[in-house]
Amino acid sequence: MERYTFKKEERLCAKRSIDDLFTNGSSFVLYPFRIVYRLTPLEGAPTQMLVSVPKRRFPRAVDRNLLKRRIRECYRLNKAACLNRHAQQGQLLLAIQYIGKEVLSYERICNRLTEALVKVK
Repeated sequence: MERYTFKKEERLCAKRSIDDLFTNGSSFVLYPFRIVYRLTPLEGAPTQMLVSVPKRRFPRAVDRNLLKRRIRECYRLNKAACLNRHAQQGQLLLAIQYIGKEVLSYERICNRLTEALVKVK
């Protein structure tokens, strides 16, 4: 039975890795997300991910946290099906930026995020 987890090792926290991701990574937009990704030599977990929701568009922290929880939950449930092909190639650094203007339902977020994860090369 497969376990759907999202452990600390899978979170992208290191400032050097984040800077490297945004300077050397590739990106695409699939509304309401902007996805930035980069393959690096394997160091720790096969995939590390961060979520960003802008304070400018969502000044209330309640809305930002709600969107981040929904995105992380969808990622947690769909990461195995979408990102397993990168495990042999190296470590995948992934940034998911929410660029929508309104708070979408979990179903719509999950559908679009699944499409975006499949599109990551």
